[in-house]
Amino acid sequence: MKAMSFVIATAGLLSLAPAHAAKPANPVSVHVLNMQDGLPAPGVEVILERMDTPGKWDKLADMHTNAQGRINALYPAGQPLQQGTYRVIFETGDWYHAHGKQSFFPQIPVVFAIDGSLPHYHVPLLLSPYGYSVYRGN
Repeated sequence: MKAMSFVIATAGLLSLAPAHAAKPANPVSVHVLNMQDGLPAPGVEVILERMDTPGKWDKLADMHTNAQGRINALYPAGQPLQQGTYRVIFETGDWYHAHGKQSFFPQIPVVFAIDGSLPHYHVPLLLSPYGYSVYRGN
């Protein structure tokens, strides 16, 4: 019984730790939600690029969203996070085509700055065939 009490007490203490105390495993993530049906958008191709020089982008990653519409680790593993201008490109036209639907936006490029002030940058996309919304998440 003492061992059980210790486990419960330890679990309780761990739950009191601040959410920001745990360092994320990867500094860049995305999430795509389909506003038409309110569900995640699995299978959306997402490309991560970093601006090398003005007008020149270096591709860092190319992945697809999982069943929850997420990519939790988009930044290349083992590479230190660099400050700079980044772009995620959501290949929405391909995704809609695969679902037998049309979209006004074949791609949604989102350009954002990583200044190094945060350990994690999250880019959520709310998607519909003729509009979208993107914001800085957490």
